[in-house]
Amino acid sequence: MGIWLLLLALLNPVVAGASLPATGSSTQAVEVYELVRAAPAPPSIRARSAILLDLDTGGVLFQLDAHGRHAPASLLKVATALVALEHLQLDQVVTVPASINQLPWDSTRMGLRPGERLTVRELLYGLFLNSGNDAAITLAEAAMPRASFIALMNAKAAQLGLVDTHFANPIGLDDPVQYTSAADLARTSIALITRFPDVAAIASTPSLTLPATATHHAYVLYNLNQLIRTYAGATGLKTGWTGRAGGCLIATATRNGRHLLVVVMGSPSIFNEAATLLDYGFATPSP
Repeated sequence: MGIWLLLLALLNPVVAGASLPATGSSTQAVEVYELVRAAPAPPSIRARSAILLDLDTGGVLFQLDAHGRHAPASLLKVATALVALEHLQLDQVVTVPASINQLPWDSTRMGLRPGERLTVRELLYGLFLNSGNDAAITLAEAAMPRASFIALMNAKAAQLGLVDTHFANPIGLDDPVQYTSAADLARTSIALITRFPDVAAIASTPSLTLPATATHHAYVLYNLNQLIRTYAGATGLKTGWTGRAGGCLIATATRNGRHLLVVVMGSPSIFNEAATLLDYGFATPSP
């Protein structure tokens, strides 16, 4: 408590019981004290882990077991997109493989049909909006055999310095040897935003209809990230849920020139808790 008493004495001598400083310095002291007093208390959330970053400074504004290893659910698709984009062009046309028929019955889907041909850009809309497992498989297998793609995902994790991560599939389905952390997901998201900002911007689309072409039927896509429609300044990025992972979300938002990113994993209320953390971040001075 001694340091706080000293801080009060320096910033607001009236409260601390000290004499007033010389004229010309008291206003500045009170203004600084008001800033300290106005800083919000860190929120309490029920997620298993979380991290909140100021993307402009790189500063961590909040963390909860940020390096705990957990099932990633579909948040993993950010890494899938990152690796696929290093081997495919956005306007490249690829063929939907028959292997999408092997997906679990309850998979989130874009609605692809084997043999259809779409551009990589179109598949990314299905991956980020509908969280399409079929889109993720198509992107991975268009780049190379699936096993090779997963190996490249793990190589990319090592390159990015992800110390809490191991990938076992390009979708996010639960697997005992597949895990990551909120901190690693934040770093992966930053890599995607930095290297492929136009692709990351796809995640800000509330809904979209891809019209039918000669090579595929029409797709009506709807962004599963509710914050895009309900949170002022929301810009993305990815939702996820499995039985093992629980509710997961990577969310980005911009207000008054500030850019924040939050990751919540294992949350019973991903949108409310992400919004609470973003509100806290925007109310907290930049580190």
